[in-house]
Amino acid sequence: MTVLSQLSGTLVNVVTVLAGTSLGLLLGGRLPERTQRTLLQTLSLVTLYIGLDMAGALNHVSGGRVPGVILSLVALALGAVIGEALGIEEGLGRLGELLRRRFRGGGRFTEGFVAASLLFCIGPLTIVGGIQNGLTGDSSSYVLKSVLDGIASLALAGVYGIGVGFSALSVLLIQGGISLASGGLAGVLLHGASPDILKTNPYVLVVTGAGGLMILGISWNLMLGGLGLDDRRVRVGSLLPGLVLAPLALWAARLIG
Repeated sequence: MTVLSQLSGTLVNVVTVLAGTSLGLLLGGRLPERTQRTLLQTLSLVTLYIGLDMAGALNHVSGGRVPGVILSLVALALGAVIGEALGIEEGLGRLGELLRRRFRGGGRFTEGFVAASLLFCIGPLTIVGGIQNGLTGDSSSYVLKSVLDGIASLALAGVYGIGVGFSALSVLLIQGGISLASGGLAGVLLHGASPDILKTNPYVLVVTGAGGLMILGISWNLMLGGLGLDDRRVRVGSLLPGLVLAPLALWAARLIG
């Protein structure tokens, strides 16, 4: 299997984000501010649905007597402490500012870059799709994700501007990295089984659920953006370590019994 086939889905995703951003920039300047705000609120509602659907995975996993929602709460709380200590949210903001200055972006460049990067790179399709694409060359999950991300980037770009397009770099690095690294990892996890079995793996489910709660935070931020209340945003970037801690919390809970 070639590197190109392993990255095929990621490359399609990058193209759709760029295309959606370009169309959003083209239409955004021609739409009244009220219409742009309504589009952002519409995207926040769809994101809310996606987050709730993902968070529902926590109903199907537990660590002994500890329900999945408690495991994700512990993971995200500890992740928040670590994330704040590491300054992850500020780091994402600095990266966005660096790109803004380098490419002379204006307006809400950094906000758009951070919001889009988090939205496009958190979720089960990012993990499962990467393993499928990297292990078998099957890019179907990433193609589906690409359609969703393309539509979202169109709506986001109309409000936040060109910074949304630079989230394609995040997609390329994160999804491409998962796809290229998935060969050895998937071999350990699957033992010759179909990659689809990962969708019911308890460790994937707890990550999916924790990611869903984070996406609810993104939905909240998008809604606040539509209302002009950005100062009350959830610091979703600081919660990112929780995605790593969630499966560890499940493992520890099962070990204890």
